[in-house]
Amino acid sequence: MYLLDNPLRPYAWGSVTAIADLLGREPSGSPEAELWIGAHPASPSVAMLPDGTRTPLDQLIAADSRAALGGAGSRSGDRLPFLLKVLAAESALSLQVHPSLEQAAAGYDAEEAAGVPVDAAHRNYKDRSHKPEMLFALTRFDALCGFRPLEESAAVFGFLAGLCEPGSEEAGLLGTVATDLGSGAPAALRNAFEALLSAGVGIVAAVEAAVAFPREIEPIDRDFAGYFTDAAATVAELGSQYPGDAGVLVALLLNRVSLQPGDVIHLPAGHIHAYLSGLAIEVMASSDNVLRGGLTSKHVDVPELLRTVIFEPLALPSVPAATNLLDQELYLPPYEEFQLQRIVVHHGGDPVPLAQNGPAVVLVVSGSVRLDSPKSDLSLERGQSGFLPDIEQPVLVHPVQGAGSPAVLFAVTCGTPSGTEGVRR
Repeated sequence: MYLLDNPLRPYAWGSVTAIADLLGREPSGSPEAELWIGAHPASPSVAMLPDGTRTPLDQLIAADSRAALGGAGSRSGDRLPFLLKVLAAESALSLQVHPSLEQAAAGYDAEEAAGVPVDAAHRNYKDRSHKPEMLFALTRFDALCGFRPLEESAAVFGFLAGLCEPGSEEAGLLGTVATDLGSGAPAALRNAFEALLSAGVGIVAAVEAAVAFPREIEPIDRDFAGYFTDAAATVAELGSQYPGDAGVLVALLLNRVSLQPGDVIHLPAGHIHAYLSGLAIEVMASSDNVLRGGLTSKHVDVPELLRTVIFEPLALPSVPAATNLLDQELYLPPYEEFQLQRIVVHHGGDPVPLAQNGPAVVLVVSGSVRLDSPKSDLSLERGQSGFLPDIEQPVLVHPVQGAGSPAVLFAVTCGTPSGTEGVRR
């Protein structure tokens, strides 16, 4: 087992203090958006070897992939199939969608054949993997997740059209979108998405101004009064961060959710989303493929985006906690690449077995623990993380003697774990 040193991504939307506070260290003084724990070649963790040397985790795995990955290596091309992140959003991330496995492979190969550098700003596909993901909220976490029901969006856009100057271009656009959505036609959602995505800066700015200084209008539908309030708040919030960005209007097609600590959601390929604010553990297939649709200064490829988005309403894709016969707290999304385990160990209590299926990474967010396998031990304190090769199984998590409060850690391993027969949700 190996202690890890993990890279921080200093994106502008990140929090200056949230990740540092969680892990018990001093802030760097700059935005800290994502802590990556894994072996993605763009930012691999660094493993500490017994002789004191350091090596990137992807290179460590490649040196003996059978010992590191076990049977998971044959399914993942001898790559660690998952990536764990700590995500801290102080402001909104881009509206984005992730490709399917087939689309990612085809897109990557096409850009490679075209000679597009993998680090080029206009490159869409950084690797050949899809990127399903799951998010465990550590604080209140606000997000936009998938398209909401058409009748809700129709009411919202009709309301916004009524706030705009009668006969104006913005009132016409919003009114047309409301009418199309209200029709329920098969192409209505795609047509609305394209129309809003192409809205010019002037139109978006006019809607933002209308929301900031609304005129008195008659309620359109009292059944949707709460949605009107939320829509106005979303326009004001996102408009202050990305003034004139068409993504401000596109966002109103999406479900807005406020997750509470411990709530978990997953997002499959093709469903557009944006994280707005909060601190979370994020788990995903090991990929950096993102197609953006707004709320960003980065590359937006509209044709490729339209080929990727699934134009269907999405119910909140929550992931309930499950327990197995050993009372392990598990989160099992419908993906073979990963699952998440939250482990709490108490001073004086029994060790807790790790629900490991292949390789694993762990992150301690409170207290101290000792990981014990037939081959080695690894002690971890708050803020530290480790890589557990497949060959180390089985692993027990022991409380550190003399520690006061319970220790809490998160462990990610491959999906479809062994030993979960009789899972209860």
